[in-house]
Amino acid sequence: MAALKLKKFSMEKESNMEAHRTNYYESSNLVLRRGQEFSIKLQFNRPIQKADKVEFIAGTGPAPTEKDNTQAIFQLSGSKNSKSWSAVTDSSKSADIEVTIKTPSQAPIGQYNIKLYVTTKSKKSSFKLDDIILLFNAWDKDDVVYMKEENERLEYVLNDSGIIYYGVKERIQEAAWNYGQFEEGILDICIQILDRSLNYQEDEALDCSKRYDPGYVGRVLSAMINSFDDEGVLEGAWGTTYPGGVHPGDWNGSVDILNKWRKGGYKPVKYGQCWVFAGVLCTVLRCLGIPTRTVTNFDSAHDKDANLSVDSLYSKRGKSMSKDTLWNFHVWNESWFTRSELGPLYGGWQVLDATPQELSGGINCCGPASVNAIKEGDIDLEYDCPFIFSEVNADRITWVYYDKNLKEKVYTDTEFVGKFISTKAVGSDERIDITDNYKYPEESEKERSVYLKARKKLLEMGIINKDSPGRRSIAKKRRKKRSNGSELDDLDEEKEEFDIQGRFEINSSTEFGTDLQLTLHLKNISKTSQTLKVKLSSSTIEYTGRPVSEVYSDAFNLTIPPKKEAEHSVMIPATDYEWELTKHNQIEVVALCELKNKKKMLVRKVVIIEGPPLDIQIYSNAVVNKPLPVEVTFTNPLSKPLSDGFLVFGGSGLVKKSIKRKVPKLRPKESDRMVVNITPYQSGSKQLTVDFISKNFTAIKGFSKVNVFEEGEAPEEGEGDREGEDVIVIGDGDEYEEDEAHEEDEEDEDFM
Repeated sequence: MAALKLKKFSMEKESNMEAHRTNYYESSNLVLRRGQEFSIKLQFNRPIQKADKVEFIAGTGPAPTEKDNTQAIFQLSGSKNSKSWSAVTDSSKSADIEVTIKTPSQAPIGQYNIKLYVTTKSKKSSFKLDDIILLFNAWDKDDVVYMKEENERLEYVLNDSGIIYYGVKERIQEAAWNYGQFEEGILDICIQILDRSLNYQEDEALDCSKRYDPGYVGRVLSAMINSFDDEGVLEGAWGTTYPGGVHPGDWNGSVDILNKWRKGGYKPVKYGQCWVFAGVLCTVLRCLGIPTRTVTNFDSAHDKDANLSVDSLYSKRGKSMSKDTLWNFHVWNESWFTRSELGPLYGGWQVLDATPQELSGGINCCGPASVNAIKEGDIDLEYDCPFIFSEVNADRITWVYYDKNLKEKVYTDTEFVGKFISTKAVGSDERIDITDNYKYPEESEKERSVYLKARKKLLEMGIINKDSPGRRSIAKKRRKKRSNGSELDDLDEEKEEFDIQGRFEINSSTEFGTDLQLTLHLKNISKTSQTLKVKLSSSTIEYTGRPVSEVYSDAFNLTIPPKKEAEHSVMIPATDYEWELTKHNQIEVVALCELKNKKKMLVRKVVIIEGPPLDIQIYSNAVVNKPLPVEVTFTNPLSKPLSDGFLVFGGSGLVKKSIKRKVPKLRPKESDRMVVNITPYQSGSKQLTVDFISKNFTAIKGFSKVNVFEEGEAPEEGEGDREGEDVIVIGDGDEYEEDEAHEEDEEDEDFM
């Protein structure tokens, strides 16, 4: 009898990837989700006999071993094993057989090489099959990343675009982000990120063996997306200049960043801030199969001391002196998986944050931290729960600084931090508020008890002492009965009450280049007249709250009769702020009010200066591999001519490489339009992003949903088509004939 030999094999890539929902990946490898069967076809020189032994060896990492769970040795047999690798065939009567291979639900993810060993009597031969890439599997009930609802799996694993929220809580803005986890080369880059981590460099075998755990993988990636401790993907920068790189606000997605990192020899890409770190981390986690979303926390505390309080500092003139302690917004990620090491109560959404803020275990990473643990005050659980708890719960303590050695506490605000925690809804572009996932209602008995529980744990952990500042460490202790009759120390400081109530009202447009007009309303709620000394100050600020340039100041005295309201007008000329704005377009306006009893009260408002919106029009059906004209109308927001403007187009499935087009020179406030052809290459619902960028203003962003059809499937053109529209009226009333539009074709060009 001739020795058994393999003549041909087929990995059945197309059918397997469709069954595993991985057919979206632009990858040369067979991409599979763990815990799910896949089939291959083998052709031998003869049928397999009882004396023949057919064995598979699958391994991942540089030195796979069974001990480390990075190698599996399994025979072709007639039975399946749900907890380990197995290979079965229904019949071996023919030389051509189909083999069904099952991977375990807890297998380490990564690239595996597969070898086939055949033994006939004493003769042994080996054959190398094609490599496979194994991912986490949100469809497998035995996988720790399993999600029950199909619409959630589609959103948090398969959606390659999304929306990230930013701005201030009074004016929540949205920006489209192209995750692009299925684009060509991205999966390979994601695995390379893991292979270049400090953990891998320290112990390759140990690192690969731990990649079965999404918590471990997520923590490694939260360190690798920033570059503070290694040559990670993104270099963070929070200044006013960004030499040799791209301003964080000019990115529109992750693909350009990840490709730039690889093509640049794995040197950090310049530059990122919180939403960029979160967008890239979301791409990598979704690419590896971990359900993930971006989350924005408004009025987010940066508690460097982990003492549950942050300081807001102002000079005696009311000028902001804060140092990144209270961010107007901060973006992080949540990933979905169970935490068996913590218990069933702490599974579900886990916070991961790649923005380098504070050290965790000696490196700049954050999480995973159970959202349920944060809500319940169980901040002694791993990882980084005290820091994240403080981001949404810290007290804001306002101080007036007179000189280096003299400062005065104005008041403590226990409800300011952690507002409108937001994420994109499942299956739509609506914003949903998930604040209730992180904390109980402010001033409720449950919120109070959770805060005290967390503070007690911080004391036990040695992070704070009894004298640390906070809402429950100033006043004398009072004994307060819980509903169950037990006592607890309630160190709650009495809420500061003022005879004067104040607020700012915006009375003008907040469009770029417009004089900003506000009214300060001060109401006397007491039964006696109140005399005030008011000091006004306004500064341009970073989104982290750090002041940049003071653009307005004033001071005045006034007396308000009992139960009456006084008003004071504030006007900040555009010429005073226009060239002092940071790329976040935020202005803080502050009124420091001193009452006759020497109490001080602060009235504060952050104003967003907005650019004129982009108008994106698509007048025909989008068809795969057919040019699609996109018309964009844009306006120079400046009070001077613009000569360095560009339009940047992006979108997974629509634009393989970001298209960058220079716009014609524009007069002050002038509008124009441009038509650019893009060529969609994937069918389905896609998201087109268009950014109008310049060194002189923050990127003006727009996006549009595009339904892309396969050829022959597009509906008939409707009444909303381009045909018949000869004239477009744009922002300033000028008219442009159709043939005056600036028409460009797509080029193969890298962005930045």
